[in-house]
Amino acid sequence: MTDTRVEVPPLAGFTVGVTAARRADDLAAMLERRGATVQHGAALRIVPLADDAELLAATKRLVKEPPDITVATTGIGFRGWVEAAEGWGIGDELLAALGSGRLLARGPKVRGQIRTCGLVEAWSPPSESSAEVLDHLLAGGVDGARIAVQLHGEPLPDVVDALTLAGAEVIEVPVYRWEPPVDLAPLDRLTDAILACGVDVLTFTSAPAAVSMLARAAERGLREQLLDALRGQVLVLCVGPVTAAPLEALDVPTVQPQRSRLGAMVRHLEAELPARTRRLPVAGHRLELRGQAVLVDGELRYVPPAAMGLLRALARRPGRVVTRAELLPALPGSSADEHAVETAMTRLRAALGEPRLIQTVVKRGYRLALDPAAEPAGGHCG
Repeated sequence: MTDTRVEVPPLAGFTVGVTAARRADDLAAMLERRGATVQHGAALRIVPLADDAELLAATKRLVKEPPDITVATTGIGFRGWVEAAEGWGIGDELLAALGSGRLLARGPKVRGQIRTCGLVEAWSPPSESSAEVLDHLLAGGVDGARIAVQLHGEPLPDVVDALTLAGAEVIEVPVYRWEPPVDLAPLDRLTDAILACGVDVLTFTSAPAAVSMLARAAERGLREQLLDALRGQVLVLCVGPVTAAPLEALDVPTVQPQRSRLGAMVRHLEAELPARTRRLPVAGHRLELRGQAVLVDGELRYVPPAAMGLLRALARRPGRVVTRAELLPALPGSSADEHAVETAMTRLRAALGEPRLIQTVVKRGYRLALDPAAEPAGGHCG
């Protein structure tokens, strides 16, 4: 008989939180194509360039006193800066000011934008890293130099401080400055879902997003609970080490791709999540716990949050009886009682579709019917 089961996508059954503002749709689409459920709660909003008084002031300052060196960090940021200057009627003056000095391009995308504007970069690092740009500048000496550093949503304190200490005058150009979102409800819903064990992976594409999310949680009195969740059951995926820095400073473990790109983030997640699944041979079937769902003999079955909490608790002690009192902490809310355990157990059995997987031990509790002499495989189960 031919097996007609459809292959399960690699991220199916996992819920991924997206905190990005810019390119959030691109990241969500990549995750959803691989089967993930995405919950978006932007932790920031981008201040429109045309309305940004800080960017206008920095641009006028550079037009009046052109820089000796300009460090351009991102293609979209450089293009947006020039377009904003054009909107203010000083686009040509800005290009002339930047062209009068040396232009350093951090990577190929910004290099392309520089050339599109009719300018030519003097140097670009093979690694596409700000650290290599800094090393290059310091090696050549910057004492007395006037250096413009194009920022893109987040500060570069290490670069700016090092150049200042080396004697340079640094003008920070805050392209795409971030502020908290106007509508905080989606971010609050994402935080609440994390605290209710409804999110398996949380993604960050900028350091300010992490800072903003924690600041909002603090306003709601939930900062420590959120940090506990990020240190425990939630996998925190950052686009790169700069983004991860404020989280790791708070002892939140993170994972990062080798290249700081959205596509690399998603591929890294595909490689990382299998180690965090729990695989168990139960009552003649193969179970694989996947965040918010379970594979039963290769078939994906979504499980309600409370029922999933019970299954995770049983899976931590497969084959052993777990009492109703011991299962209570697995349910959301502080008012749950043993009747709530029974209700959630009924829903769990219905979701799994195989009643023999979980046995009721009269007057004692429940047990996951682990096959005799079986050795559970897999890792994290929440």
